[in-house]
Amino acid sequence: MIETMQWVRPEEIEARSMAIIESEMPKGNWTPGELAVVKRCIHTAADFDYAENLYFSDGAVELAVNLMKSGNGFTIVTDTNMALAGVNKAALKQLNGTVRCFMADPDVAAEAKERGVTRAIVSMERAAKLDGPVIFAIGNAPTALIRLYEMMQKGEIHPDFIIGTPVGFVNVVESKELICQSDVPCIVARGRKGGSNIAAAVCNALMYQVTRA
Repeated sequence: MIETMQWVRPEEIEARSMAIIESEMPKGNWTPGELAVVKRCIHTAADFDYAENLYFSDGAVELAVNLMKSGNGFTIVTDTNMALAGVNKAALKQLNGTVRCFMADPDVAAEAKERGVTRAIVSMERAAKLDGPVIFAIGNAPTALIRLYEMMQKGEIHPDFIIGTPVGFVNVVESKELICQSDVPCIVARGRKGGSNIAAAVCNALMYQVTRA
């Protein structure tokens, strides 16, 4: 087995992987920008279901890319430190962006305990106070998406973009559908699949369309 393996240079692995993915994935009517996101998610999870379950609102990729390349700065808010870690910091710096996660902040945990709610709910409320364009990249907590939707309905928050990819079984599908039905530009992994790694992958796929163009 080892004798038949072909050693590939690190810089060639991603390009070769993407070529394999495109050759094996089903045909679709994605825009080039959407296709880049789909391929990045498949590359991250080695799961071709993302060719079927990723939902793009009209012009979503173009809107996100234009926001990122404006040079005015933006903040990505994640619901896990894992997603925060997965966002490419070099690309983020090149685009004058920042990434935040409030979930591990002691005061967030204290407030959540006092109110009897999840830290994800408090984190979204903290994020609502941020200045400038905000992109929400939610890969774990459906309650984060639900709270975002509630605040949007009340006019308490106006997200510039939402990436909704929570994974799991309880309120996951329903929370994602709330975002799909909203008027906020979004990319959503419909169904039960997703995760923090997928949320970060979508962020990176969007940024790379500027930094690697």
